[in-house]
Amino acid sequence: MRKFNIRKVLDGLTAVSSAASASSAAQQQQAGNRETEIQETLQSEHFQLCKTVRHGFPYQPSALAFDPVQKILAIGTQTGALRLFGRPGVECYCQHDSGAAVIQLQFLINEGALVSALADDTLHLWNLRQKRPAILHSLKFNRERITFCHLPFQSKWLYVGTERGNIHIVNVESFTLSGYVIMWNKAIELSSKSHPGPIVHISDNPMDEGKLLIGFESGTVVLWDLKSKKADYRYTHDEAIHSVAWHHEGKQFICSHSDGTLTIWNVRSPTKPFQTITPHGKQLKDGKKPEPCKPILKVEYKTTRAGEPFIILSGGLSYDTVGRRPCLTVMHGKSTAVLEMDYSIVDFLTLCETPYPNDFQEPYAVVVLLEKDLVLIDLAQNGYPIFENPYPLTIHESPVTCCEYFADCPVDLIPALYSVGARQKRQGYSKKEWPISGGNWGLITQSYPEIIITGHADGSIKFWDASAITLQVLYKLKTAKVFEKSRNKDDRPNTDIVDEDPYAIQIISWCPESRMLCIAGVSAHVIIYRFSKQEVTTEIIPMLEVRLLYEINDMESPDGEQVPPLPTPGTGSNPQSIVPQSHPSTSSSSSDGLRDNVPCLKVKNSPLKQSPGYQIELVIQLVWVSGEPPQQITSLAVNSAYGLVVFGNCNGIAMVDYLQKTVLLNLGTIELYGSNDPYRREPRSPRKSRQPSGGLCDINEGTTVPEDRCKSPTSDVKDNSFSRSRSSSVTSIDKESREAISALHFCETFTRKNDTSPSPCLWVGTTLGTVLVIVLNLPPGGEQRLLQPVIVSPSGTILRLKGAILRMAFLDTTGSLVPPAHEPWREHNVPEDKDEKDKSKKRRPVSVSPSSSQEISENQYAVICSEKQAKVISLPSQNCIYKQNITETSFVLRGDIVSLSNSICLACFCANGHIMTFSLPSLRPLLDVYYLPLTNMRIARTFCFTNNGQALYLVSPTEIQRLTYSQETCENLQEMLGELFTPVETPEAPNRGFFKGLFGGGAQSLDREELFGESAAGKASRSLAQHIPGPGGIEGVKGAASGVVGELARARLALDERGQKLGELEEKTAAMLYSADSFSKHAHEMMLKYKDKKWYQF
Repeated sequence: MRKFNIRKVLDGLTAVSSAASASSAAQQQQAGNRETEIQETLQSEHFQLCKTVRHGFPYQPSALAFDPVQKILAIGTQTGALRLFGRPGVECYCQHDSGAAVIQLQFLINEGALVSALADDTLHLWNLRQKRPAILHSLKFNRERITFCHLPFQSKWLYVGTERGNIHIVNVESFTLSGYVIMWNKAIELSSKSHPGPIVHISDNPMDEGKLLIGFESGTVVLWDLKSKKADYRYTHDEAIHSVAWHHEGKQFICSHSDGTLTIWNVRSPTKPFQTITPHGKQLKDGKKPEPCKPILKVEYKTTRAGEPFIILSGGLSYDTVGRRPCLTVMHGKSTAVLEMDYSIVDFLTLCETPYPNDFQEPYAVVVLLEKDLVLIDLAQNGYPIFENPYPLTIHESPVTCCEYFADCPVDLIPALYSVGARQKRQGYSKKEWPISGGNWGLITQSYPEIIITGHADGSIKFWDASAITLQVLYKLKTAKVFEKSRNKDDRPNTDIVDEDPYAIQIISWCPESRMLCIAGVSAHVIIYRFSKQEVTTEIIPMLEVRLLYEINDMESPDGEQVPPLPTPGTGSNPQSIVPQSHPSTSSSSSDGLRDNVPCLKVKNSPLKQSPGYQIELVIQLVWVSGEPPQQITSLAVNSAYGLVVFGNCNGIAMVDYLQKTVLLNLGTIELYGSNDPYRREPRSPRKSRQPSGGLCDINEGTTVPEDRCKSPTSDVKDNSFSRSRSSSVTSIDKESREAISALHFCETFTRKNDTSPSPCLWVGTTLGTVLVIVLNLPPGGEQRLLQPVIVSPSGTILRLKGAILRMAFLDTTGSLVPPAHEPWREHNVPEDKDEKDKSKKRRPVSVSPSSSQEISENQYAVICSEKQAKVISLPSQNCIYKQNITETSFVLRGDIVSLSNSICLACFCANGHIMTFSLPSLRPLLDVYYLPLTNMRIARTFCFTNNGQALYLVSPTEIQRLTYSQETCENLQEMLGELFTPVETPEAPNRGFFKGLFGGGAQSLDREELFGESAAGKASRSLAQHIPGPGGIEGVKGAASGVVGELARARLALDERGQKLGELEEKTAAMLYSADSFSKHAHEMMLKYKDKKWYQF
């Protein structure tokens, strides 16, 4: 072993080996000097970490609201998240700090504000007039639990119903409680002996704001006169109430009940309902009551000028409809339409032409929030078709099992994927424009193409256009269609190695330049795809089967060679050439009755029609060996220039020539070392030691699983298997024997110390921290490539790091990244003309590198990142010139070598939640931020970095969180985000002659200030609720200025006719706000631009 001295090179402390001989010392000196020539431009100030956008369906939704003037939709979730949607491309994510479930949302219509009610009995007022909405005020109820809220249109008084049956009133400007309270015992009959239950509904009479309709859970409804503070009418019913809705004329209302009935009441006839309907009840003969049905959870009653009203309800199906999917029922005149949904209904809202409750509603659509989907139904078209959803809400259509992210792709890729994906779109959607159309797009400051690829549990792969912080699905590929599907569980062969989701995608390897795609699935299968714009029918699906087993041949290692030569085609480990049958195995069981030579999945033997897009080039399957199932694949790489694909698992490595459809290499991991094995292991037959499957399986070391089965990669594990040590200092023979292939990288570089020029090779990294190099001898291009064999041989080069190898990359003499060689994409399904053939003969794949070939021959640097450390190794000398211990106590989950600001760096995400970046080649630490702790396998499986400072991970089973570690992107983010609030004139009120004042809206208007203000109602009890001001910064300043702004709102009535003075006052307020938030230049410009229009400020 040579000794290493520590020496300073550039500004990092790095290890440089010094040799004993003078000649090698001189060589070292030269390498060190050359190192100083690389000018590193990245500094710490280039890095900053922040979340950018969240895409996907809101996980576990619980509440829904719509602003009919701004045309903005809000969804709240059980984890306290808030998602706001405007026109396609305008989305926003906010989070309540408490994480409590959102139980209700109420827009302040056309005011740019939203009230959220949470399960922890807090109310929050959100300001939507800024690109990142923030909480202005909060109110925490201490003694009562909130069950229902109602904010009348153009009112500043919010009614809050509680579990005790009381109603409190909140001023939304100051977020303080009024002294006016409606107590439950005053509202119900004095003679009533029982409590009426929690408040389930509050609304004011559309024609008389002084009358409040209060629904109690037990079945009692009360019409309360706000002025006289007593009940006008009480309506009692035997069945519990779930929801109540008014007819717009204010003379009738409808209730939905727990027995599946609807009752319609005339306001002035409280003794019995005017009509009782059981929408899904079977009408029995002899005039008996229909059989009870499931509860109707919600009902809406919407009127039209030109026809019958719409009654829309969820639930209410009869109990004998077992297995029936959840339904939304639309009753219109004599017709009843039952619309089946894929998931259970959380909530629904009817979208209407007017925001005024006392006008004909004219409903045009229904928004249905499902457990895992958002559906919009067109009410104006026959058959009620759904609108095509433009939001990227189908990420979770099948659970996501892996992700890859590519920034700065070739510019022709997105149009190519879009054109083949456009043919996959469903037909039969509504022809109308998507009705949720509020907000404005942000400015596009980034112009490079970005693509996200998601792999799913059902074997599908989705390509997404992720450019400029938006997300749109481009193309979907179904990999499972190449396999025979078993019709039922009894049919299934016993060869499955997973209990469910046998087609789940584990690893994606994609070359954007050549468009070659390779996937590894959970059933130890690999499929290679080629992109084509032509439709083809494949008569016989090309396939190979590989016996990758953990055994060693009884062969002496040659004296001259340190490592035995690897088998080439025709020698070694029985590589199988292409077999056209779907089941090429000669026997399904070995002599002792054990399952043998059988793949886990059965490839179809019928012709396969392949649409334009990704088409199968080759299917490779690992087979059972003497009763041992194939182990799941842990690493995968494809190279279009070499025509090779390589994959490995905890048994070994296999390389396949996908052009000639032959197996080139099939070796156990120990065989890669030959006599150089540092562990001196005696390889054993796999029968003696059964190893649990690797890959995505969440199994702790040492556990045994019957039949070597493992859970589907979609299952999240409760016990955190990442808490175990992943140290490479292995003592047990069992762990040593499970050395898996963890990283693979094709490149053109120096393979041995005395090489004078680079050559094609494969670098292999293992879970024990070893890097081995395999030399590739490729035949010439053109026809010769298909006729002559590819020769693979070991180089004898072995490098060591601490921890499993995660990523490898290569730099040239200037410190620029040397990408793997690739072949440019061309259409393979069109016959080549003579000129093209001549070109392809001459075509030699080259690495696209800024340096010339002479410079390459001088020097290269290998960058290797493991779970614990990173090293930069000078080639061909193989001296470690830089080393960085990334983490001592944790381990790196993901490491990527990425480009940023015309330079490159190493980005790492650790299991302890830290995100770090290091300069290259010197490995100087540039960024180290605690971002989030690893809470589950899902984050570990999906976290990835890409170029230009972008990264992403799956934050919930249905949502992708994108983040940036680039200072420049963080600075531009504000401009890139869309705006939710846009100044829109409120529609004119129905022309009835006596609509006056800001809070008027019904035939009988009410001065709520006079009733609920402090002068009339007094102060509320201090112990009842606690006011909490919103967070600091611009929002806090705006909140602090609410005294002046509130004064402005109160003065509005008096200044209504004197628009000029009002405009001046608004200008002054705008100037005040500008001084408070000088960084918000854009908001100030918007304020001045619309200073003559009506506006409302907090």
